[in-house]
Amino acid sequence: MEKTKLNLQGLVNALLIPVGILLLMEQRSVTATVTSISETIKSRTVIQMDKEKIYLLLNQFVKKIPIMVVMKAMGMESDQEVIQMVGADPCYSALLLPSIEECARIDIYTQEQALAYLDTKVQYSLKTQELGAFLILRDIFLANVPVRCNNFRPKCLYVAVMLRRMLEATLNKHAMDDKDYVGNKHLELSGQLISLLFEDLFKQTIKKVGENIDKALAAISRSRALDPSRLLCELDIISKGLQWTLSTGNLRINRFRMQSKGVTQILGRMSFIGTLGFMTKVSQQFDKSRKVSGPRALHPSQWGMLCPCDTPEGEGCGLTKNLALTTHVTTDEDEGPLISLCYCLGVEDMELLSGEELHTPNSFLVMLNGLILGKHRRPQHFANALRKLRRAGKIGEFVSVFVNEKQRCVYISSDGGRVCRPLVIVDKGISRIKEHHMKELLDGVCTFNDFLGDGLVEYLDVNEENNALIALYEGEVTPETTHIEIEPFTILGVNAGLIPYPHHNQSPRNTYQCAMGKQAMGNIAYNQLCRMDTLLNILVYPQRPLVTTRTIELVGYDKLGAGQNATVAVMSCSGYDIEDAIVMNKASLDRGFGRCIVMKKYSNIIQKSRTGASDSILRPQRTGPGSERMQILDDDGIAAPGEIIRPNDILLNKVSIHTRGIPISSEPLLDSACRPAKQLYKGPEGESCVLDRVALSSDQNGNLSIKFLIRHTRRPELGDKFSSRHGQKGVCGIIIQQEDLPFSERGICPDLIMNPHGFPSRMTVGKMIELLGGKAGVSCGRFHYGSAFGEPSGHSDKVETISETLIKHGFCYNGKDFIYSGITGFPLQAYIFMGPIYYQKLKHMVLDKMHARGNGPRVMLTRQPTEGRTRKGGLRLGEMERDCLIAYGASMLIYERMMLSSDPYDVQVCRKCGLIGYYSHKLKIGFCPSCKIGENVSSMKLPYACKLLIQELQSMNIVPRLKLVEP
Repeated sequence: MEKTKLNLQGLVNALLIPVGILLLMEQRSVTATVTSISETIKSRTVIQMDKEKIYLLLNQFVKKIPIMVVMKAMGMESDQEVIQMVGADPCYSALLLPSIEECARIDIYTQEQALAYLDTKVQYSLKTQELGAFLILRDIFLANVPVRCNNFRPKCLYVAVMLRRMLEATLNKHAMDDKDYVGNKHLELSGQLISLLFEDLFKQTIKKVGENIDKALAAISRSRALDPSRLLCELDIISKGLQWTLSTGNLRINRFRMQSKGVTQILGRMSFIGTLGFMTKVSQQFDKSRKVSGPRALHPSQWGMLCPCDTPEGEGCGLTKNLALTTHVTTDEDEGPLISLCYCLGVEDMELLSGEELHTPNSFLVMLNGLILGKHRRPQHFANALRKLRRAGKIGEFVSVFVNEKQRCVYISSDGGRVCRPLVIVDKGISRIKEHHMKELLDGVCTFNDFLGDGLVEYLDVNEENNALIALYEGEVTPETTHIEIEPFTILGVNAGLIPYPHHNQSPRNTYQCAMGKQAMGNIAYNQLCRMDTLLNILVYPQRPLVTTRTIELVGYDKLGAGQNATVAVMSCSGYDIEDAIVMNKASLDRGFGRCIVMKKYSNIIQKSRTGASDSILRPQRTGPGSERMQILDDDGIAAPGEIIRPNDILLNKVSIHTRGIPISSEPLLDSACRPAKQLYKGPEGESCVLDRVALSSDQNGNLSIKFLIRHTRRPELGDKFSSRHGQKGVCGIIIQQEDLPFSERGICPDLIMNPHGFPSRMTVGKMIELLGGKAGVSCGRFHYGSAFGEPSGHSDKVETISETLIKHGFCYNGKDFIYSGITGFPLQAYIFMGPIYYQKLKHMVLDKMHARGNGPRVMLTRQPTEGRTRKGGLRLGEMERDCLIAYGASMLIYERMMLSSDPYDVQVCRKCGLIGYYSHKLKIGFCPSCKIGENVSSMKLPYACKLLIQELQSMNIVPRLKLVEP
């Protein structure tokens, strides 16, 4: 992958949601929201219309503020000028009238009166920091709009545009914005925010800041009149907060009530394609538990930008998305030259225009990255001029120009966090890319960047894409067409691109495969045997799929595969292939089909401390009790690489030495000062593993760190999970000897047998075509292609062509074979559909999940069995299972499961008072402490948890009494 140069500002902009205007409308209130970000804060500004009056909601104020008070506080004292800025249309004036009247009702007419009123509404915590209303309006309110020399006019213009949009939405329902529209929504790229990357970046940034720290401190102290020592203290707090954020992924700034989770995430290394998919993942800041369908639905603006298939099932469905194959996420570009260029191209500066000229009908507003630059009288001419400069390479290739006719506005974007994709430019119905260009590209004379620089290809973001007419293929170009798709399969992401013929499948099946492709075992990297991951699953003999796609070649999946080509017969065989279960060939497993290696890391740290406890490694005992568990240890007390290791063997013979309070002398320490802290290997019972590697290193505190890598080779067994590339998952139902399996007239015996009932309801026709393509590929010795939507462009082999190849090599055109039964030796009564399909072995294995228990550990408090497989816990009989047993009338089974197998306890109950007594071993009878007598005490069995509950209620002066009757 190409290395991307990242800067801190670009990462922060990709991390948080920069400026954007969202128009939200509910039943009776219309709200305009702007999310603003300065260097250290994230403040949410909401302008809300409630009961015909317009208010400002800002975190720094204790209550909502009338909008006209805010305008007057920013120097806009004339009501007429505010109305002119919003729009001279009488319908706007009528809607603003209640807000003007409210401002007059509280006697606010000047800027001084407005600021004095706002000072009384500032949060108390901010008052103690000497942060008044003026500073809040200047630095926090609409922080993206700069205030130079205390000139608030740009902010007033911005608020006026927000008010006008909100009033338009009130008057006209069609002016409402689509909240689920992708355009210019800045994305959180969770995959690229890896802690190591941030740590390196953080060090570089601190070093860069350190070079100019005196200059920066002097400038900041002059501008904000802060004490340099206090500023250094604040910088230290910010740096510690940033380090905590990077390590935990949670961003919290209490001062501004800022909470964000999942800012950084650990990069998953389950499989190569899973890692690649993780790095293209996009997470939305939306509560996943809310059952709303709007944000989850597939939106038309996602076309080509976000993959329509790759999204998780369950609560994150539709909220966690993945980038498409050719999507590019922009980084920040310098705005200065772009602003100068806009003014040279005829943009009139707003400083030179009056408020009345803000919405004149003969011109459009020009906005750059959410800031109002000015107005232009020929917006289309202006936009075309910018596009020509972009195609000539005079301005950045990711600068977007979008003319919005409805809002009468030209949006120019050069900021980071936008998604865009490349398209071929068309001039008057003719593509700019000719045959000689493609020949130069194939010969390596030029690259894609040359195409970009020569103006043959350009990047469009979602907003600009809406003003383009894009043809799917060159043959569909008309004189009005502006662009051509590079290739239709690029609308899919890296995970969906693995599926052959996905356009022939039912769409949920492709979504299932995107999730399961990340769980498939294979190779994760070329250096996988030199790494020490916490958990690593490796396929012993991974293969390249016979039916491949262009995406597979582009992302390198053919070099780091995660599956094997299995000869599959589609037929009913015994009853062990019921539902989705598969029948496996024992001889194939013996030859290595589905065999995998599981590598787990165990680590330990040898603490060296002057005070308190320190650790030491002792030589192993070669004889005596417990020595059999130390056979794999070397003389240094550390397990030796290459040794066969079994459950409960000792990996490290460590002891903790308590030196606190013990005089340090040459005399040997007492045994009581040493506490054994041996590290045991806890693996699956009955399985033997191999100690692959031992690594010795030191941690950040200088302590010795010892890491053990355990290798366990596994072959498929009953219950292990397999899957094809079409969302057809199934477990191994039975393993049959090869001589009992059916075979073809050529002597070919299948590796797997799948049930034919898996096809009709799932409608995975792509799997059938893959079988045909794989069979033809084996026959003729070439890889067949099954790229999405690839038949018209030649990126997918047609079924007719595959059938001709099969006939040429002596097979039936439909992939069916003449099969003999392995048990009777007679031919089967039907032709069997048989051929190679690429199968994936998933990480879910029986050995990791199998759990049973007779007797075992119990919880000390309730005396019930512990919970969980790792703690050798019991199998829970839940409320629903209990209801089933009650419905069946199986009372003795309930009694056994819920008491005898759980926590039975003999209690002494007084028949007279109903309280619990105790058994006197001295008198050999039960005794009631309340009645002071033992004649009426009976013994009975009760769950210990019930007895505990009764005693806890008694401690709160609630006295439950047990009424006993004779049986």
